[in-house]
Amino acid sequence: MFLEQIVATSVCHSDLYHLFEYMHPEGFPTVLGHEAAGTVESVGPGVTEFQPGDKVIPIFLCQCRECRFCKSPKTNQCELAWTRVCQKIMASVESRFTCRGKRVLQFMGTSTFSEYTVVHQSAVAKIDPAAPLDKVCLLGCGICTGYGAAVNTAKVEPGSTCAVFGLGAVGLAAVMGCKDAGAKRVIAVDINSEKAEKAKAFGATDFVNPKDHNIPINQVLAEMTNGGVDYSLECVGKVEVMRTALESCMEAWGVSVIVGWTDMYDIAIRPSHLICGRTWKGSMFGGFKSKDGVAQMVKAYMDKKLMVDEFITHNMTLDQINNAIDLMKDCKCIRTVMSVSPQ
Repeated sequence: MFLEQIVATSVCHSDLYHLFEYMHPEGFPTVLGHEAAGTVESVGPGVTEFQPGDKVIPIFLCQCRECRFCKSPKTNQCELAWTRVCQKIMASVESRFTCRGKRVLQFMGTSTFSEYTVVHQSAVAKIDPAAPLDKVCLLGCGICTGYGAAVNTAKVEPGSTCAVFGLGAVGLAAVMGCKDAGAKRVIAVDINSEKAEKAKAFGATDFVNPKDHNIPINQVLAEMTNGGVDYSLECVGKVEVMRTALESCMEAWGVSVIVGWTDMYDIAIRPSHLICGRTWKGSMFGGFKSKDGVAQMVKAYMDKKLMVDEFITHNMTLDQINNAIDLMKDCKCIRTVMSVSPQ
């Protein structure tokens, strides 16, 4: 374990989902926040990868490099992750947060809406010390999640046709991933037409608003693409959109990836949607092995091969956290970065 000073953090939809209990109820009180960057302040016994002064990004997904999951190329999961995240406290069982003598739970093993937090070395990536923390903090969740869903999970091929449902930060990152993977056509789908220009800036070739059509959106996409897209990515977190994204794929070979998160509802589909050749996948954190993937994405950003700054629409300080949450709740931002401590 080690103490990290948070320099910059941002609000992700997952913070809102837990705050307003849109998903399964969480324990309270909790210090939220999981998309951040900072500096190692001090290290505890057994910490071998880090030393004070290192620039780091905490990650909600562990990579211990020792368990059967970490050693397998088939998954980016880690057996440590479920102990930390599901217990909502640290791996050593005792939370480091208290308020008025009572324990405060730690959120996703990170809790970055705080000047300092205690993190486990298995869930922190050491990054280039020259990287601007108020920018690369976004690589702790949303951008990696969407971008990796396209390049790692869907494995978008050059010359293919893709559809991305939902154009928040995750969806825009998925659009960018499709473009960088060489897709010939990237169709951005959202019920807010004001997002069209932003989507095109990230690589979308087309924009479709389902509200502008009197037939189901999967039929619209089938007509646009002569039968369906090669790849679809659902970045909304609604089961009806997940089903529509699958149905929008080419029946004989289409691949659809569920990126948006929900565990409140079941999905009902017809087996024939899969029997004829479609593939349905899920993607967590973009399929990246967390520590390795974040370091890789920071390098791509520093090499000017990855858009990050363009996701930031607002800058605030941590004491404006309620304003930042309102912006996200009202869909008036892509990402708001909050300054917490001097860089």
